[in-house]
Amino acid sequence: MLLGQHEDVVGYDIDSRKIALLEQGVSPLVDEYIEKFIKEKRSNVRYTSDFEQAVLHGEYLVIATPTDYDESTDYFNTSSIEDVIGKAIQIKADAKFIIKSTIPIGYVANLKKQFPSVKTIIFCPEFLREGTALYDNLYPSRIIIGNTTDAAKEVADLFLRNVWDKEAPVLYTGETEAEAIKLFANTYLALRVAYFNELDTFAQMHGLESRQIIEGMGFDPRIGTHYNNPSFGYGGYCLPKDTKQLKQNYRQVPERLISAIVESNDVRKDFVADKIMEKNPKTVGVYRLTMKHGSDNFRYSAIQDIMKRLQSKGVEIVIYEPTLNAPHFNGIQLVHSLEDFKQSAEIIVANRWDESLSDVAHKVHTHDVFVRD
Repeated sequence: MLLGQHEDVVGYDIDSRKIALLEQGVSPLVDEYIEKFIKEKRSNVRYTSDFEQAVLHGEYLVIATPTDYDESTDYFNTSSIEDVIGKAIQIKADAKFIIKSTIPIGYVANLKKQFPSVKTIIFCPEFLREGTALYDNLYPSRIIIGNTTDAAKEVADLFLRNVWDKEAPVLYTGETEAEAIKLFANTYLALRVAYFNELDTFAQMHGLESRQIIEGMGFDPRIGTHYNNPSFGYGGYCLPKDTKQLKQNYRQVPERLISAIVESNDVRKDFVADKIMEKNPKTVGVYRLTMKHGSDNFRYSAIQDIMKRLQSKGVEIVIYEPTLNAPHFNGIQLVHSLEDFKQSAEIIVANRWDESLSDVAHKVHTHDVFVRD
């Protein structure tokens, strides 16, 4: 949608349901700006489920396929990228590719060896937040072009024509440096989450007020007030997999910190589950699976790991998640009435506080001290 403001774009997806929704003017994601763009018809993207049509349409093929972390191989599953390139060059031999998917460090260099006939493969990492992906594209913090050839300037101009912040900084780097920027940036954010979670754990264990400590620290401009709200652990689609992938890239490099970030997240979840179990609950209600307000994404949300820990101790779980219209989630009962949910749970576990829980505040277990994401 970003590029569709000033470019002739065809969007392709293997999910025909998403294509059908977009053609009807409905966003398949909960994202305020995407919904607004569709409603106001600010983007001229056409959609198709015909791969050949998409490949033949444009000068560049932008790849934004998911690359989940595969625990069995300790590596991102990048097969979707290789599949797209392999099939595309059979249709259009001189196809040029811009990769937006998150990839391991050193991946593009290996990809070029795998596909020696492909002349242009440029990695341009995304830096997007849950629920505000289009906004973050319109007002990018930076545009990273993992290429230093003439094609790099062409790609940078392509994005600059369509962003709303024309002053967004552009950095041209080597392809491997661009891959490193993405993983190191997300791992630093995970570090901040883990740090303030461990601060909160310390405060809880010693009867201190986490909020006062964090506020006092935040007045230091070198620390600031971002990514400092305690939670059940970092989760979502990006941080868990990106930290694990960077740890894997460090396999032959001396380190302690990167591994500690991953381990800290597990320790935090153990601590949260143990604090809940101290109340000896038989039934625990989970209020929302989603990662943050204004999003419908709950992939790899930390609350799911808390649920698994509680289940392993024999606790019955019920879930309130209004974005899901089903009787169960992973075999756990979904309660669709908020009032019924409140009554059925002895303890309500909420990663983020919501005013709708104010009448049962005495039941709520949360570590959200700032009442925000």
